[in-house]
Amino acid sequence: MSEIEYFYAAHSAFAYIGAAKLKAVADAAGAMIVHRPYELRQGMAAVGGATNSMTPERRAYFSRREIERWAAYRGQPIMRGIPETHGHDIARSNGMLIAALNTGHNIDHLSHAVMRAHWADGADLDDPGTLTAIADDVGLPGGELVEAALSHDAQAIHKANTDEAIRRSVFGSPTYFVDGDMFYGQDHIELVERALKEPFPDTWDR
Repeated sequence: MSEIEYFYAAHSAFAYIGAAKLKAVADAAGAMIVHRPYELRQGMAAVGGATNSMTPERRAYFSRREIERWAAYRGQPIMRGIPETHGHDIARSNGMLIAALNTGHNIDHLSHAVMRAHWADGADLDDPGTLTAIADDVGLPGGELVEAALSHDAQAIHKANTDEAIRRSVFGSPTYFVDGDMFYGQDHIELVERALKEPFPDTWDR
């Protein structure tokens, strides 16, 4: 079975916007999505992907106008503005996804539900009760997963994912790999779809 390696953070707007399309592409190709939640802020700072050096106008275009347009294009509901809790710690929400993977659950739907709650409803992804309810709503044991989210096992994988993202120069969330070929941004999902059918010529010195 083909795989799509998927580096992202649970609070990422563009990962949310592309999640349903990614699932559709994977299903059509018979491919497995390999979820790699990671500490996006640390990763971006390490590989030079941070947006804090942008002008205010460019930042507003990238972090608001692009979000609005792509959400409309992908048919994903989105709130107006940035969620008030967007700056909160993401270790718990990423950790809950990893805890679900560790216990053998398919997290395609959980991952999308977490991101949708944040970007459509402004949910606080560092709140245990909120995360429990989201997981329960998709039929997973929310209380157990939230309890395990900050465990040593879950956070060790979180750190390993982050270290791996930095090692491979993952620029931001979402980033996809198909047979080692990197595709940054949900606007490249159609290229991921093509790569699953026919790899692109590779002359890039990695």
